[in-house]
Amino acid sequence: MLLRSISGIGGMVACGIICELENLRRFNNVKHLAGYVGLAPGVYQSGRTHKTIGMTMRAHRLIRSYFVEAAWQAIRADPVMQAYYRKHLGKNVKSIIIKVARKLLSKTLAVIKTGIPYKIGSNRIEKQQ
Repeated sequence: MLLRSISGIGGMVACGIICELENLRRFNNVKHLAGYVGLAPGVYQSGRTHKTIGMTMRAHRLIRSYFVEAAWQAIRADPVMQAYYRKHLGKNVKSIIIKVARKLLSKTLAVIKTGIPYKIGSNRIEKQQ
C-alpha cells in the first residue's frame, strides 16, 4: 500500500484515510485538502479587518486527529520531518505539530496522485527505476 510508505502512517491510519476521504485525487491541490481536513488556518474578515485565528473549526476532525498523531510518529522516524520540527523548535509545540501534520498531508497527496511510494529521509518523491 502506498500510504504506508510514508513515515508515521501505519495500516490503521492508512485505512482510515482511504475510507474517510475516498478519492484523494478530487482535491486540486494541498490547500483544498488542508481546508477539508482542517489543517488550514482560520480567517476572520469584517470590513477592513483581516485576522488569522489558528485552525479552522470547519473540519473533518477524525482525519485531522489521524494526521496529528501520525505527525508525532513521523518526527521520530523520518530525518526530514525531525529537521523540520527542530527548525521551528522554540515556538508552541502544538503549533509545530500542526505544521508537521500539514507537511505530512502534502506528502500523502503527492504519493496518491503520483502513485510513487515515499522514500524515508527523502525530501521529494522520486520515481523508482
